[in-house]
Amino acid sequence: MLATTTRLGPADHGRTMSLAEFDDAEVDAGFRYELSRGVVTVVEVPNPRHVRMEYAILQQLFAYAATHPGAVDLIGPSGSTKMLIEAFESERHPDIAVYKTPAPAEDRTAWSVWVPEIAIEVVSPSTADHDYHAKPDEYLQFGVLEYWILDADRAEMLVHRRVGGRWKKQVVKPPELYSTHILPGLQFSCEAVFAAAVR
Repeated sequence: MLATTTRLGPADHGRTMSLAEFDDAEVDAGFRYELSRGVVTVVEVPNPRHVRMEYAILQQLFAYAATHPGAVDLIGPSGSTKMLIEAFESERHPDIAVYKTPAPAEDRTAWSVWVPEIAIEVVSPSTADHDYHAKPDEYLQFGVLEYWILDADRAEMLVHRRVGGRWKKQVVKPPELYSTHILPGLQFSCEAVFAAAVR
């Protein structure tokens, strides 16, 4: 007997599901899907403002990678990476993920063990609660070293840095530049990101 593949659409928002079943599911196009502690969350594809902010972040990270050969293995833009966080029954898709080390495998099993050093989320009204309240604990448990939240409405960047197995938080506001030992020499401008939001 053939196994039936689960198909998800917007009506499945709030449905409970195991991580294994969610990871095998097919989805209707035009939406973003995550599993949040065993519950399916469905949100609309980000608006242009959100995408412009992501692009402004990527421009800075790609410029850094170009001038620091070998410092970064992969910068994963929105929708291209995921984290299978079994302890929380969550599947997360960060807006941007920065990996310094290569994937341990070249198949789907990599997403259970390949940990980005930096995970970045751009806040939207539909994702704010997860970005601020659910994802920090999950990303910490998964092994992420830094978690950045960029919020144009607050005009601030909230950085979570792993220190002694816990997050130490730092608020960065324009025109302050953010530096991290993970990417030596990076001078990250949140001001440029927030400026992109109002173009």
